[in-house]
Amino acid sequence: MTEVVRVAAAQLQPVYMDLSGSIRIAESAILEAGRNGAQLIAFPETWLPGFPVWVFQETGWRDKRHMQAYAHLLANSVEVPGPVTERLCAAAGKAGINVIIGMNERDSTFSRGTLYNSLLHISADGTILGVRRKLKPTHGERVLCGEGDGSGLQAYDTTAGRIGGCICWEHWMPLNRFAMHALGEQIHVAAFPDIPEHNALASRHYAFEGRCFVIAMGSVLRRDDIKMDFGLVPELLVSPGRTGDRDEFVLAGGSGIIGPDGQWIVEQNFYEETIMYADLDLSAVSQEKLSLDSAGHYNRPDVFQLSVNTRCNEPLRWSDDASQHLRQCAGRDFN
Repeated sequence: MTEVVRVAAAQLQPVYMDLSGSIRIAESAILEAGRNGAQLIAFPETWLPGFPVWVFQETGWRDKRHMQAYAHLLANSVEVPGPVTERLCAAAGKAGINVIIGMNERDSTFSRGTLYNSLLHISADGTILGVRRKLKPTHGERVLCGEGDGSGLQAYDTTAGRIGGCICWEHWMPLNRFAMHALGEQIHVAAFPDIPEHNALASRHYAFEGRCFVIAMGSVLRRDDIKMDFGLVPELLVSPGRTGDRDEFVLAGGSGIIGPDGQWIVEQNFYEETIMYADLDLSAVSQEKLSLDSAGHYNRPDVFQLSVNTRCNEPLRWSDDASQHLRQCAGRDFN
């Protein structure tokens, strides 16, 4: 691993709520970033196949619009591992680039009916490093997504340095931040739907507090590109102008890259589909820790201690006897 690492921030619009179309864009971006010498490419929150902006629209228990939208999103979400991750891993391996991509993840272990807001980590040799599921879905997202667990609190040693990531308002969770800082990230991916001022503040604060580089990722999404026929009116999905003054956009991007001193290296970019690049000198991480190492010399473990449960939450465990019984009873009519 060299001290200087080239990173890429993919502020691109997915084919909204179309998994197969979005994968093709992701594959193309991964290969392009690899050709341009990047060792890491990052994508925004739930980029596969787009952020479910309708969750902030008022709904009732039996609102058919939301029920149909959920079923559509479930069908266009990612299972890990699965055919989608195989394609992404193949692209990463071909390009020789590490990938962090936000996705709507469909649970493939138990009911197959629950979604998670997740970050997928893929290494430059095309293998899955891990998945982080958002610990606490925010506001309207709680209607849509399950909660992640501590198993996703990881930083990975890669050819681009020691890399981790968090999703949206996880950056406002102090204990989560401390746990991640203790893992010694050099590069952190901060994945958001888009990045208005308060999300930019969270990203810059994370970089300063954690003494790491932060790739702050947001999506662009135009109202006219929401092709859903469930009666979810685009004008009602998000308050007009919440991220800027161009109302044709539901999500306005705002991606940028921040140094470990909290200053922008690549300034925020709004409304434009682009892949942004930066060359990061990882030695700056060590230099900045002279004055502040929030999980090291600027911590008081004799006063404060944090315990992290890193076990996977398994809602169901079959005993060996039960599994055998189920196999024996398979196909029988119990009526």
